[in-house]
Amino acid sequence: MSDSLFTEAINGDRRALARAMTRIDDGASGVLDAVAGLEPRRATTPGAPFVLGVTGPPGAGKSTFTNRLIARARANGERVAVLAVDPSSPFSGGAILGDRLRMEAHASDPGVFIRSLSSRGHLGGLSRATGQVVDLLDASGFDRIILETVGVGQSELSVMGLADTVLVVLTPESGDVVQTMKAGLLEVADVFAVNKADRPGADGLRRNLELMVHLGMPEGAGDGHWTIPVHTCCALEDQGVDEVASACTAHLDWIRSDGRLAWDERRADGRMRAFLDVVASDARMRAETAVRDSGLRDRIRAGSVNAYAAAAEWGTSS
Repeated sequence: MSDSLFTEAINGDRRALARAMTRIDDGASGVLDAVAGLEPRRATTPGAPFVLGVTGPPGAGKSTFTNRLIARARANGERVAVLAVDPSSPFSGGAILGDRLRMEAHASDPGVFIRSLSSRGHLGGLSRATGQVVDLLDASGFDRIILETVGVGQSELSVMGLADTVLVVLTPESGDVVQTMKAGLLEVADVFAVNKADRPGADGLRRNLELMVHLGMPEGAGDGHWTIPVHTCCALEDQGVDEVASACTAHLDWIRSDGRLAWDERRADGRMRAFLDVVASDARMRAETAVRDSGLRDRIRAGSVNAYAAAAEWGTSS
């Protein structure tokens, strides 16, 4: 690879890795070429590294759960990277929450790398740069990459295209099962975890999720079909987390065998979504520059032309 910063990152320089991620997140010049030169293992091999998506509504305990998963992976000798996608400031575009305080216990561990990425208004629960950063972490030799989504609830679909396994964390306060279905979480989830199981309503939510999973199974599904498991747990007290972690590992084993075609299809969708995200981002930046240079931006801001007429004028001229 010609980019020395990326080469240093791949060779284990943590400071270079952090700087390379910043370049990716900022969309710096030459980044796409550098990322294109990476050789991620996950492109062809499920679980190399194991990319685990952790998603769910705000306040579900995703960060606490991720902290528990880090500890278990480290106990198994795995090198772990965590990408925590935070809401972005509408002014600076930076992450509002910053590095996750709940994972502070692992901050000094050389086998753990934790990074917050700003969503920068990107829909789908991740940021535009997440896939590129995952490829960099993959090429850097991490064994497990945990993607913690922004927690917006009803649009966290991008994680499906990146993760081998998607863990959906819910709580009794997350709403009823109908709201869960409306959020599309049945289609997203490979494993359900009902967190904060010591609270009223946890068992009811678990039963409803199990019924929803059963009703959602395709007709005639046999032993080769993955049945989404539903577990109750309390991440704060570290209760039931082992069962959830084992279910995630079982799903990885499944996609390496009977579920390989489903994994290939998910990867294909993810590659297409990544392409469209890059093209859309590039088109937006080009449009902003062109609109500013043509004077159309000033006319829109002044109110002499409304946004819809301006869009139609822009489309005709371009």
